Amino acid sequence: MSLTEKQRYDLKKFIKELDQHRGRHTEFVSVLIPAGYDMNKVIGHLSQEQGTATNIKSASTRKNVIDALERMIQHLRLFKQTPQNGLAAYSGNIASAEGQSDVRVWSIEPPLSLNMRIYRCDKDFKLDVLREMLEAKEVYGLIVLDRRDANIAILKGKTIIPLLKTHSEVPGKMRAGGQSSVRFARLREGAAKEHYKKVAEYVKQQFLTYEGLKGIIVGGPGPTKYDWVDGDFLTNELKKKIIAIKDLSYTGEFGLEELLEKSDDVLASEAVSGEKKIMNTFFDRLAKSPLGVAYGKDDVMSKLKMGAVDKILVSEAMDEKTIEEFETEAKNYGTEVVIISTETREGVQLKEIGRVAALLRYEVH
Repeated sequence: MSLTEKQRYDLKKFIKELDQHRGRHTEFVSVLIPAGYDMNKVIGHLSQEQGTATNIKSASTRKNVIDALERMIQHLRLFKQTPQNGLAAYSGNIASAEGQSDVRVWSIEPPLSLNMRIYRCDKDFKLDVLREMLEAKEVYGLIVLDRRDANIAILKGKTIIPLLKTHSEVPGKMRAGGQSSVRFARLREGAAKEHYKKVAEYVKQQFLTYEGLKGIIVGGPGPTKYDWVDGDFLTNELKKKIIAIKDLSYTGEFGLEELLEKSDDVLASEAVSGEKKIMNTFFDRLAKSPLGVAYGKDDVMSKLKMGAVDKILVSEAMDEKTIEEFETEAKNYGTEVVIISTETREGVQLKEIGRVAALLRYEVH
């Protein structure tokens, strides 16, 4: 399962806030409760740890650990049951000066289900499990080819990562003088088959054992892609991974971009598709009905306060304080806030036109 950009933003923000704190001793408490686990058992365990903490020799460390555990227990008692995806909770004294007390507690229901139980008392908060959730788990292979060239890449999250490109030795259509058309055609077909074999070997090297590869999408101009897929070049295991074949106008890097554009149907569950779709809706309206959209901080905030905004599109490059301002104001009007990454062409365009845009409920003159 992939995270939405909003889930990704909220999780990154949570991790960033906790990552800035360090304990003087092993006095920061981290508790991860898996989905479906009995909250009362966790509270019971933490109460036992409070008793054990009375044996800590250092008076200040002992007090900080016991206080952190108490705040954690009080916080967990607010939950009637463990949230659907589990709970990650953290507590500790973050006062800047020794001897002072500023015990805080934080918690988050993670966007993906927790499958492990952790209790740690350390100098920092244990955030690695949450960091792993930010990593794009699902990866697609992209192959663009014709009789002359081939490009192999992966789509990870929203980013196309080129792996390699290759060029064939297929002769051009103009034959050398003296060669018969039959012999020349045979040479061309032979060179094309060698090209197909070489591409298939590269694909095997890159994708056969690639962990987390969800599928392969093939594209290219003309019939070449079908000749390659249907021919006896790929192993059956790799053929089974092909989820779509797309007609393209280009090869090379432009072809990879076009392949991504034309694969909305097979990438419908991926965040990249939804993100590109909503941004294209904005740009389409901007061209055809400019009074139905807004962009730039002041323009969007003004129309938001009028109650005219349906969706706010905020670039992840926007500073956190401004994003929070938009989120707070949006709640007053039932407006949806969509965080847009800078990993797509459309996301970069949003960044360039002011980092925030809006789809309006009605035209504002």
